[in-house]
Amino acid sequence: MHSVSRISEARAWLAERRSAGHSIGLVPTMGNIHAGHLALLERCREECACSVVSIFVNPLQFGAEEDFSSYPRTLERDREALAANGCELLLHPSTSEVYGAHPESSTSVHVPGLAESHCGASRPGHFDGVATVVTRLLNFVEPDRAYFGLKDYQQFLLVQKLAAELGFATRIVGVETCREADGLAISSRNAYLSEAERRKAPTLHRTLRAIAAQIAAGARDYRQLAAEGGEGLAKAGFALDYLDICHAHSLEPAGPADRQLVILAAALLGATRLIDNLRVVLDSSSAA
Repeated sequence: MHSVSRISEARAWLAERRSAGHSIGLVPTMGNIHAGHLALLERCREECACSVVSIFVNPLQFGAEEDFSSYPRTLERDREALAANGCELLLHPSTSEVYGAHPESSTSVHVPGLAESHCGASRPGHFDGVATVVTRLLNFVEPDRAYFGLKDYQQFLLVQKLAAELGFATRIVGVETCREADGLAISSRNAYLSEAERRKAPTLHRTLRAIAAQIAAGARDYRQLAAEGGEGLAKAGFALDYLDICHAHSLEPAGPADRQLVILAAALLGATRLIDNLRVVLDSSSAA
């Protein structure tokens, strides 16, 4: 595996592969590589001749009171895991390499609509940071495909919209959420959970599954279903940020005529912010 920290080195290495006719896939990460990242890399390797992983803890997507300084940085371990799983190029740039000397005043990217709701409402500026760094990474690497986990479903839709509207040739590929055996979505932040919190954490996914089962059985009062789910999470010890049932593509509140839905949730368990989602597709014969 080739490992570089300079954009110019990555571009030179990629130019050789591109001139040889190799398709290029990119897996953007913030490091602390886990099974979810490796699933993205596996999909990338299946579909592209050349696999690239980026590791960059992006300061612009963290709020002032969030965990940027404590976010796990495990570059040496990550490098070993990626090499063992077939990554060909690891790009791990510094903040100044990505943004220059003054990240806070560098050019930023905003995706209207999708950036303001759900996680965007409770984390102001977060999705501008995501959109900005993704735009730069797509420009640096120029991949044929880029792979994002569907655990961050709102982020996935935002990146799809960004790539389409800014005219990137890159295809944005969503990969299903990797979960622990008890259903908890795998995330770097799960390491923050205490043992007691870790035992409670799967309740979030079980709640989404219970709501999905009610919808499949014909329930259509989505506001009531979400409210009841939120009450259950609060009783279980979660501090709810949001639990919403939405149209799966617009993320607007779902209506009775909608057939493609997503249940989105974010909640604090102790000091750890957990997010999850579950998509529900209703066939045309489902009760309205």
